[in-house]
Amino acid sequence: MEMEHVTIIPITHLDRPRKRPRFGWDVPQAQVGIFCGQEVGNVASYASSGAISDQTSSLFFKGVVQNGSPPWREDDKDGHYMFALGDNLTSRYKIHSKMGEGTFGQVLECWDRERKEMVAIKIVRGIKKYREAAMIEIEVLQQLGKHDKDGNRCVQIRNWFDYRNHICIVFEKLGPSLYDFLRKNNYRSFPIDLVREIGRQLLECVAFMHDLHMIHTDLKPENILLVSSDYVKVPDYKNSTRSPKDSSYYKRVPKSSAIKVIDFGSTTYERQDQNYIVSTRHYRAPEVILGLGWSYPCDVWSVGCILVELCTGEALFQTHENLEHLAMMERVLGPLPQHMLKRVDHHAEKYFRRGRLDWPEGAASRESIKAVSKLPRLQNLVMQHVDHSAGDLIHLLQGLLRYDPLDRLTAREALRHTFFARDHLRML
Repeated sequence: MEMEHVTIIPITHLDRPRKRPRFGWDVPQAQVGIFCGQEVGNVASYASSGAISDQTSSLFFKGVVQNGSPPWREDDKDGHYMFALGDNLTSRYKIHSKMGEGTFGQVLECWDRERKEMVAIKIVRGIKKYREAAMIEIEVLQQLGKHDKDGNRCVQIRNWFDYRNHICIVFEKLGPSLYDFLRKNNYRSFPIDLVREIGRQLLECVAFMHDLHMIHTDLKPENILLVSSDYVKVPDYKNSTRSPKDSSYYKRVPKSSAIKVIDFGSTTYERQDQNYIVSTRHYRAPEVILGLGWSYPCDVWSVGCILVELCTGEALFQTHENLEHLAMMERVLGPLPQHMLKRVDHHAEKYFRRGRLDWPEGAASRESIKAVSKLPRLQNLVMQHVDHSAGDLIHLLQGLLRYDPLDRLTAREALRHTFFARDHLRML
């Protein structure tokens, strides 16, 4: 087998390319709230609300970054930090490359002079709401780090500081996201045994967060990173009719199944009556769309969608509109239960008529009807892509993707499923 080393692929919040455009209302809003005192090197900053004053910001590094400081540059029109490769980011970090950019800001690969290693630094836009959301993320990361002693579940925060009105969060440097790996692999599916290992780790992370009364709310392949960027190339017998001399004959498989979850900017603690919109569209649970309120089970639904995507190479629900999304769910999983339909909020009532989904009568276009009608049932979809363990996987997914959040498997229950137990039996 040929083995290669791949350049790190970005930690990114960018919307993935889709057959149809994503609309602005599909992008979840950052959650803002109160944060507590944090450390910046040896300097503690305290705030009783989400705002940090410019005066306080300027004090953090006064007299610290004198040698080699880059020239002062104005932020761009969207509040992104302007930099040049080779610049210092304080006296400790040197900018090596740009790894990604998104709504929150940018991620830069930097050399940490103190630890003698490359790190990923998230430089948040110099705008109040993003600064506030970043401080909440820091608090969540520090809480997770305090309980995740081995650092095997969630990305590890190394440090954070406020530089030129930008909150900068320093992370360990990891490999590509699962989505970026799929994209660079021409959206070819992962082997089922790799899906099993990734699914186990993802559910362990979700169970760990839920035990701490935290809900991630934005689980998706973009927010799950492989620890290593190494991969091997193996023959892709199922999807290629070409000769071994053709590069498309081979597909990439990660050398290691180790993953970590990232992006805790939308993480929230459990509260009553949480009913605002959460999750990126394709991984959004039905109770969120129907306005029924949500809690821990919304993360479990997202995990179910992710596992299907890893098995098939494509997002399960490729849609950008609520009615079409619900129609896709019914096509794949069967009709929505009546007891949930009777409780939908006034925003979701328009999607139903005479006690059932207003589909296809209410469809926006013929293209939309076609997009729904081409979807197979869940069990058929899995069996098209999975050779062995298909029965166990289908049964697990049916538990993760139950409409009623009260009936949905918890992360801990899912970890006890035979889909994962089979792997133990083979290894004995």
